[in-house]
Formats: sequence, structure tokens, C-alpha cells
Amino acid sequence: MEDLPDVLERLTLRVEMLERRVAVLEQPAALADESAQSFEPQSAAAALARQGEEAPSLAQAGSLFSVLGKAMLGIAGAYVLRAVAESSSLPKTAIAALAIAYAILWLVGAVRIPAGALLASGVYAGTSALILAPMLWELTLRFKVLPAAAAAALLGAFVLAASVLAWKRDLAPVFWVANGTAAAVALALAIATHDLMPFLWVLLLMVLICEYAAERNHELSVRPMVALAADLAVWAVLFIYSGPAAARAEYPALSAVGLLLPSALLFLIFAASVTLRVTVLRQRISIFETVQSMLAFLLAALSVLYFVPQGGRTAFGLICLALSAAGYAAVSLLFEKAEDPRNSTVFGGWSAALLATGCVLTLPPLGLSACLAAAAITATLLGPRLGRRALELHGLFYLAAAAVGSGLFGYIPSALAGSLPVAPGWSVAIVSLAAVICYAAGPPDSRQGWAPKTLRLMVAVLAVGAAAAWLVQGFVWLAALAIAPEVHHIAFARTLTLCGAAVALAYAGSHWRRLELLRLAYATVGLVAVKLLFEDLRHGHLEFIAASIFLFAVALLTVPRLARTGNRG
Repeated sequence: MEDLPDVLERLTLRVEMLERRVAVLEQPAALADESAQSFEPQSAAAALARQGEEAPSLAQAGSLFSVLGKAMLGIAGAYVLRAVAESSSLPKTAIAALAIAYAILWLVGAVRIPAGALLASGVYAGTSALILAPMLWELTLRFKVLPAAAAAALLGAFVLAASVLAWKRDLAPVFWVANGTAAAVALALAIATHDLMPFLWVLLLMVLICEYAAERNHELSVRPMVALAADLAVWAVLFIYSGPAAARAEYPALSAVGLLLPSALLFLIFAASVTLRVTVLRQRISIFETVQSMLAFLLAALSVLYFVPQGGRTAFGLICLALSAAGYAAVSLLFEKAEDPRNSTVFGGWSAALLATGCVLTLPPLGLSACLAAAAITATLLGPRLGRRALELHGLFYLAAAAVGSGLFGYIPSALAGSLPVAPGWSVAIVSLAAVICYAAGPPDSRQGWAPKTLRLMVAVLAVGAAAAWLVQGFVWLAALAIAPEVHHIAFARTLTLCGAAVALAYAGSHWRRLELLRLAYATVGLVAVKLLFEDLRHGHLEFIAASIFLFAVALLTVPRLARTGNRG
């Protein structure tokens, strides 16, 4: 009898431990909310602590198995519906309605679980997607119950429902699973049914939903996957409908507006989203937004070039010029003083590319060269004065674009080393003058770093090359007034020009402290040495060969001395 109190205490402890384990298995979160005030004896507290360490793992395992078991029941139900559809015991339309309703019920179940159970939410959303995707595929392609437009509408309804239900409780797994599955299914059905446009509209709706979620800073975005699917769908439209009509006999005919509208909307969605984020919300543009905006613009540009008549090129070029002006205005007014330079760099680069594109699409060759040359001079002059290195880089870009468009890049090597071209046109003259002005207008760059030095060197190469080519052309023209110039005359004129240019570059570089000119002087001397071997000695007469070697010797003696004089100064 004396041991009866101890026995009762042990029985009480055992019963309370069993009750605690049952409560943990039924509600795993309940254990964390209870305080450790259960028993006064140290042995009882230690026993409960050990039970508390073991119970959550058992509860989590039981919860996972329970969730997977319910998901398997859902998949089994989907197979029952498929078997009923194959047996033809019910109309296919009724089976389709039951399948859609069944998938939506699992989607509703995914958002009605207790808060914090993200695993169960994701599993139930995945079950809903696994029910819907195969059923839509078979009802559309195998049983021919749903036309492409109806299948696309059901996909759009599924995405809208998932987005609305997930938005209220901030359930990222539901949003990710629904949008990712719908994007893959839409792209696959668009290719399989040969009816691209209905599914392309669904993808554009999904892009709009994802961008809206990003604007509201919700961590519910599957933007890269949805954007990639939309890009691929638009590219498929471009690829299929830009070819001959005989190659797309299985595809429905589309008007020019119908072909152009999806790519234009895709670009407008991303342009509006990026503009709102960086101007109103003052956020930094991401790498994904930068790349995707460029892809969307490229797809829109190709759509205009393929599907719009000739007048559309001019209209698109004017739009590019307007966007370029807006981009430069945003850089000057909003991004110039920002701590993070990414927005300024990205928008500035876009503005430069848009300006060049707009000029190419709207101007004739001479006007194109003049406009790009003026843009190069303006950017080169404003860059150092405003303290913006990016503008100097834009000046080099405009100058290079003008040189390509005018043919200056081909004229310089032909005049200095190849067969002498005929008199160049006004475009070459304008761009050559712009290159000289751009280099002369820039101040001596004493800043450290390879980027500014490389920038100045590239401008100097273009300016010096253009000036030397024009001098060779001038010497040959003067010689033609008295004699008929032959190969050895042209070779000597080139040697005279290059040696004089090397000496002048060495003097200017040492006198005005321009290191890039000194480098060009030594490079020019090396070019003369190569030229003597491959041109003068092969085609020249003895007296002209002797004169060329004499000029080369003078340059070899003079250039290093002038360079050393500048170094001592």
C-alpha cells in the first residue's frame, strides 16, 4: 500500500505522455506552442523532452504520406474519368466538363489547406495540373471534343482561377505550378494543333498576370518560363508565316494585323512593366528584364519587317526615334544621379541602338551618314563636359555605324593597301570629317584605366586612317594632272603619306601629351615596313624604291626621337 502513490504517479505520467503523442500526431504545430510546464519531477520533464524531439519527425512523415496518399487518390480519379471517356458510356462533352471541374476542385483544395502547409499546397496544385494537362491533350487531339480555341479558353480560365486563389493567401507554389504547367501545355498544343493564335493569346495573358504580380512585389512569379514560352510562340508564328504559303497549308490564314499584334503586345507589356518599375517604383532593372525586353523588341521589329508593307518600315523607324528620345530623357532626368548606374547604362544603350535603328529605317544613305555623324559629334562633345563616359561610348558607336553605312571602313584599307578606289562620295567625306572632329574635340585623356584609353585610341585610328586615305587620294589626283599614275607611283604616294603621318603623329603625341598618337606613330612605321616588302619592292622602279626606303629611314630616325622629346618634356 505504501507504493500505491508511486504507482499512481507513474500511471498518470504514462497516460499524459500517450495523450501528448496523440495530440502531436493530430496537430504537429501544437507541440511548439505549449510551454514546458507539465511536470515537476525532473525525470518526467526529461522523458517529455525526448518524446518532443521524436514526435515532430514522426508527425512530418505521417503528414507527408497523408498528402501523397490523397494526391494518388486524385490521380486515380483522373484515370477513372479517362476510362469512362474511352468506354463511350457518357458523352465526351460531359466527360470534359467533369474533368475540368475535377481539376478545379483540386486547385481549390490546394488553397484551402491550413496556413504554412506549403508542401501540401504544392502537391495538391500539382495534382490539379496533372489531371488537367493530359485530359486537355486527349480531349483536343485524340477524342477531338475540344477545338483549339476552347482548349485555350480552358487553360486561360485555369490560370486566372489559380492566380486569384493564390493571390489572396500568397501561395507561391500554387501560382508557380499552375502558370508553369499552363505555359508548357499551351506551347505544346499550339504546335500540335497547328492553330497557334488561341494559345498565343493565353500566353500573353499569362505574361500580363506575371508582370502585374512583379509590379506588386509578390513572390509569385514564374516570369522567365512564361516569357520564354511566349517568345517561342511568337517566333513560331514568324517562322511559319514568313515562308511561302505552300509550306503552311495546314495552318489557318491570318491577316497582317493578326500576325503583327501578338509581337507588338508582347513588347508593349514588357516596355510598360520595365518603365513602371524603374521610373515610378524606382527599382533597379534586372538582367531578366533587360534581356527579355530586347528579345521582345527584336520579335516586334522582325514582325514589322516581314508582315507590314513598305510604309510600315518608316512608321516603325519613327517609333524607334521617339523611344530613343524618351530613353535619353529618362537617363538625364531620372537615372543620372542614381547610386546604381545599371538603369542609366541599360536605358542609354537602348537609346543609342534605337536612334541608329530609326535612322536606318527612315533616312536615305546620305541622310543616314549625316545624321549619325552629327550624333557622334554631339555625344563626343557632351560626354566630357557632362562627366558621362557613356555618352563618349555612344559617340564611338554612332561613328562606327556611320562608317559602316557610308563605306568608310572599306575605303580606308583600299586607299592605303589595296587597289585604289575611285573618288569617294559625299557620305565618306562627311563621316571622315566627323571622325577628325570627334577626335580633335575630345580633351587629352589623362585618366587611368584601359577603357578610356581604348576609347580614345579607336577614335584616333578611324580619324587618322580617314585622313591618310584622303591624302593618298589627293596625291594620286595631283599626279594624274601631269602623268598617268601607275602602280609604282601609287605605292610611292602611299609610302610618302604613311611616313609623313608617322612623323606628324609622333610630334603631335609628344607635343600635346596624347599617348594614343605615339602608339599610332609606331604602328604606322610598322605598316610602312610591311608595305615596303609586299608592295614597293614588288611593283616599284629602282628610283621609287630608293625614295621609299629613304622616307622609311627618315621615319625610323625621327619618330623615336620625337617620342623621347615628349617623354623628357
